[in-house]
Amino acid sequence: MVALLVARTGRQLQRYNGVQRVVVGCIPYRLKGSIKASGVEDALEVLVISAQRKGKGMLFPKGGWELDEEIEDAALRETIEEAGVSGTVEGELGKWCFKSKGNDAFYEGHMFPLLVEEQLDQWPEKDIRQRYWMSASKAKESCQYGWMREALDLLVTRLESTPKMLEDLTL
Repeated sequence: MVALLVARTGRQLQRYNGVQRVVVGCIPYRLKGSIKASGVEDALEVLVISAQRKGKGMLFPKGGWELDEEIEDAALRETIEEAGVSGTVEGELGKWCFKSKGNDAFYEGHMFPLLVEEQLDQWPEKDIRQRYWMSASKAKESCQYGWMREALDLLVTRLESTPKMLEDLTL
């Protein structure tokens, strides 16, 4: 795990789809309590992180998919670097095209659920980001990107459609 605690930098290995930079990320989640008693929305907690620039809201960890990585490995790497959590990367939730809030660039974004198994005390971006566990509904209110809110809705729908799996995952 020590090798993963240094964030990658630079754009030399970044993947592009035409002119769109390809980014990947995760929605880190955990389940608390009984799903049968409270339902997915109440049992589900997701981890959001602060944006690098102050006052720019909350988001899920995401970053560039590099040429020397599989997509799931890149999503996990970005989540460890930005949020300091690790776990099982599950099946892709979808692909979105979105415009950067900071410039006129367009991006292709892929999101995956990450069932959190480990929360690190130290991680590469600890000094520049805050992380917060919250309900899915609160995360939808605070997340700055519409495409990430859509991905969260898809995760909730997926979890609701697999109740047996959820009972096996509860804390």
